[in-house]
Amino acid sequence: MIFNDNTAQKTAELLLQINAIKLNPKSPFTWASGWKSPIYCDNRITLSFPEIRKFLKNEFATNILEKFGKPDYIAGVATGAIGIGLLVAEALDLPFVYVRPEPKKHGRQNQIEGQFEAGKSVVVVEDLISTGKSSLQAVEALRAANANILGMAAIFTYGFDVASENFKNAQINLVTLSNYDTLLKAAVQNNYISQEEVSTLADWSKAPAVWGV
Repeated sequence: MIFNDNTAQKTAELLLQINAIKLNPKSPFTWASGWKSPIYCDNRITLSFPEIRKFLKNEFATNILEKFGKPDYIAGVATGAIGIGLLVAEALDLPFVYVRPEPKKHGRQNQIEGQFEAGKSVVVVEDLISTGKSSLQAVEALRAANANILGMAAIFTYGFDVASENFKNAQINLVTLSNYDTLLKAAVQNNYISQEEVSTLADWSKAPAVWGV
């Protein structure tokens, strides 16, 4: 689910403008998972652009209040969402924590970094949703610390069926600033790709694990 159509369109245009999202159907990227992909997304680039990060921060803050109400905490998923999560927490005047993929091997062996009080409500902020696996690992860590998870808010989702299923099984409501379908429309409208290339990009999203194999 996206927050709203206007936010989705504007977010997609901004991500394309600064090359946070790159589309290259003719020369696919290879993800860490080994998947071949005509798209690569690195939303951490947004932090280098003051006006864009301000837009994202304000859209997150406004829409989190609308969709979830004001939580007790904002939690960012390490490492991609630490920066944007902190900005959102600052905008909402809330405490911030971030969640590692696994506990540290030394020191206090924390997985949740920051001062967190059990039983409090949390909205988790993420930069990107692919399968949802790493994002939901953060949710499980917070639940193990007796957090009340109101939901997750992310900048962008590829909209994979496997992600929808994973979030449904975890009983987590996911909302995003933008998504893959909106991105393709914005990319055509702004001449980043041709209409012919849209079919290639659409085919990939239906079966990303086997596309290009």
